[in-house]
Amino acid sequence: MTNTAPPIRQAGPWSIPNLLTYFRILCVPLVVICFFLEGRLETLDKANDFTRWTALGFFALASISDFFDGYLARIWKQTSSLGRMLDPIADKLLVAACLLLLSADGTIAGWTTWAAIVILSREILVSGLREFLAEVKVSVPVTQLAKWKTALQMVSIGFLLAGPAGDKIFPYCTSTGVALLWISAIVTLYTGYDYFRAGLKHVIDE
Repeated sequence: MTNTAPPIRQAGPWSIPNLLTYFRILCVPLVVICFFLEGRLETLDKANDFTRWTALGFFALASISDFFDGYLARIWKQTSSLGRMLDPIADKLLVAACLLLLSADGTIAGWTTWAAIVILSREILVSGLREFLAEVKVSVPVTQLAKWKTALQMVSIGFLLAGPAGDKIFPYCTSTGVALLWISAIVTLYTGYDYFRAGLKHVIDE
């Protein structure tokens, strides 16, 4: 008797994996609001610390939801076109918003700004290439290194969001975030090159 795996069924727009993706998108303006309040409360040191930790909390919840939406979709054999479209958008919105906010408030400054530019540029370029490859019905799988790249980005941004508030507990909090951001930028360059190399053949053929 042959055992066949249960078919992957299309999930509705209100499935739990999709709800987690919506939540991740909702966290983006919540993090922005925290930084907006930090600017308005610049004379209140404790209030600034609270907004930093709150921003980090929203970011951490969003990052955790990124893992669980994919995990639950796999184990429950659920998938949807909406989820496949929104998942990478949610990731890029979260990373881009945080990097821009950290650059605006000076947590990321000087040469470290280039690490943020590398990360943002790669995400934009890969999004364009992925859209083209989707039109020609070509799928380039996500590598394990690309997953590590995403994890490094999230951890580095987490340290940087804590920033000055985190430095009061762990003196090297911001420095650790900056170092990890540079490492993730280097890995980002490599994975971007790897992705373009895999997709370039199809671009030339077209």
